[in-house]
Amino acid sequence: MHVTELISHLPGTPVVLERCRALAMLDAVLSPNWEARYYSCDSRWAPEEVNASMRNGSGDEYSIVFTETGAFVRGFDHESALSPARQRVMEQGTVGPWPGLLDGLPEVFRAQVEEPAFCDDEQLQATVCFWREAADTAWRAGAPAPVPEGVEEDGGASWLFELLLDNSPEAYRSFAEEYYEMDVDLDAVRHVCALRPLTQEVVSALNPELDLADLAGDIAEIGYPTGE
Repeated sequence: MHVTELISHLPGTPVVLERCRALAMLDAVLSPNWEARYYSCDSRWAPEEVNASMRNGSGDEYSIVFTETGAFVRGFDHESALSPARQRVMEQGTVGPWPGLLDGLPEVFRAQVEEPAFCDDEQLQATVCFWREAADTAWRAGAPAPVPEGVEEDGGASWLFELLLDNSPEAYRSFAEEYYEMDVDLDAVRHVCALRPLTQEVVSALNPELDLADLAGDIAEIGYPTGE
């Protein structure tokens, strides 16, 4: 799936943020240890900014920074030919984002491109990027230069954002049972995907060893609805 196809199916920014909060909350319940989580969401990333992220522990990740001016998304597939670590060395002797990856990027997102947490040696770690300003009616992306002939490459667009596209509780349960190697209660997943306030019953269905009170910090950080 090329990035243009991905963004054509992706919902608007508010819905993407809701899905990010749900994924992060589900992972927080299933994995109290933050370091072992696949999905996270930091509503205190910066003033008026939220950073939703994914990391699989094998070097692949994404970050979605939501701001008052819109949202900027970068995905990093470490095995992609578009990875700065694997692509050709530029003429100036540095390795940077794949040519064209950031073509047309609005200046309002420049801070995300230069964010140290997303960079290595001051170079953005990204193999797929797209963005959406607050006034936009659709997501936008650059025009990455073609990869070498015979190489099929999408920068990870086909798999990095799977659960943002398929927001079904069944899809998350399938992922979580494989990743966390445990049975996952589907009704409880449905509850969280709908962003309903957590109850002890829902928490216990997902993780019998966890109390709702233990999640207070995660709920606040994620920005998950409390019903208050």
